[in-house]
Amino acid sequence: MRSIVGNVAVRDVASTVDGLRAQLERMQGRRLETPVLPVPQALATLLPGGGLRPGASYSLGRSMSLLFALFARPSQDGAWCAAVGMPHLGAEAARAAGVDLSRLVLIPEPGERWLAVTAAIADVLPVVAVRPPARAKDGDIARLAARMREREAVLLVQGPWPQTEAMIDVGDPSWSGIGEGYGLLEGRELTVTVTSRRFPRPRTGRVLLPDASGALSRVASAGRDAPLWAMDRAIDRAAG
Repeated sequence: MRSIVGNVAVRDVASTVDGLRAQLERMQGRRLETPVLPVPQALATLLPGGGLRPGASYSLGRSMSLLFALFARPSQDGAWCAAVGMPHLGAEAARAAGVDLSRLVLIPEPGERWLAVTAAIADVLPVVAVRPPARAKDGDIARLAARMREREAVLLVQGPWPQTEAMIDVGDPSWSGIGEGYGLLEGRELTVTVTSRRFPRPRTGRVLLPDASGALSRVASAGRDAPLWAMDRAIDRAAG
């Protein structure tokens, strides 16, 4: 894991990006060939396309566990991830959730030029998460969106964001492992809600986050999950 600490000027980011680009050429090895970046199966059944679309942005709630769950599979599969403007991100919690810390870059304090820093990092890293400290101008957002599409990078924004592929949030938590006033916490159930312009109503699913292994998994049920994303792909193909 690399941490870029302090109030980062854009010119400083440029030199850092150059260094990251050189390291990525040595370590990344190859580009993921799948049309979407993978996510845990419990999320794949809810997301448009069954994963994170390169070039798209996603609006997230403030749950760090949710962010780690979205980082985990891409980082394990060799994709580098970055977190911008999250000074209290817990590295150990990320590792426990399955994030490969050797492919995680932290920029805790990007300063007032956070949007430019995010755009610069997106030049070389395929998954970039940011927590905006303030509302950005529409023109700046549009330029960042164009950069993400050009570089085929995924943008994960903790908070509201315009023209997102989907909004993902969690709620209704309940913990397991506690008996009648005693016991150890073993897992937390949450409801994941995904809202997208690609389908007419929000999709929800009950998940364990974390489960016994610290990751995100589906809550066992008698029913069988329908692959909702498969219908999205069929619609996309029919639309040409």
